Amino acid sequence: MIFDLDDTVLDFHRGEMEYVTEILRQQNVPDVNQAMKAYLKLNKKIWENIEAGAQSQPLLNTRFSKTLALFGIEADGVKLEAQYREMLNHNYYIVPGASDLLGELKAAGITLFVGTNGVKRTQLARLHGSGLDKYFAEYFISEDIGYSKPNVKFFEPMFQKVPDLTANNTIMVGDRLQSDILGATRAGLQSIWFNPNKNINEFDFQPTYIANSYRQIEQIVIND
Repeated sequence: MIFDLDDTVLDFHRGEMEYVTEILRQQNVPDVNQAMKAYLKLNKKIWENIEAGAQSQPLLNTRFSKTLALFGIEADGVKLEAQYREMLNHNYYIVPGASDLLGELKAAGITLFVGTNGVKRTQLARLHGSGLDKYFAEYFISEDIGYSKPNVKFFEPMFQKVPDLTANNTIMVGDRLQSDILGATRAGLQSIWFNPNKNINEFDFQPTYIANSYRQIEQIVIND
């Protein structure tokens, strides 16, 4: 069973809002709320480009400088990105209930893997710092692999490293349709869209299952 990390089991959004706000305030933006909206819009576009195959770090190095430029502030994007990355390395927030779910799945004899986009050092630091690392047998991270979800090549190292892993006995769990679920679909895997906010699927592909809670994930995997 493959788990995405950010906003599936680790609460990335909470840390993101705190740390980006802190950086924007340090840069003396006139309206932090407006600057945050601009950052989130720009960052969303950047990650869409990364998921489409673009190199991640050059794009990530621009997100703060481009945001601040909208407010007439000149800044060193590389330096601010490094500062933000160091903050993210200590973002240990866990989505409430995630530890219980992972513990129950592991106790039921299910082998769990991490399958996440992102920077290896950051993701490993957050896994260890949060204590969730003890639930997972292997970690597969896009920076290490060289491809990001939804690229089907993201999944190839998993099947190469874990011979017992097959399309028939593996399911991908994630919160993002356009990366986790589309990637699983391309790789021929079943998928569970973790959708606690009950968002509407506006894409032309479908997850195998939809779960609005961890309880529903448990029911799909164990009880069904």
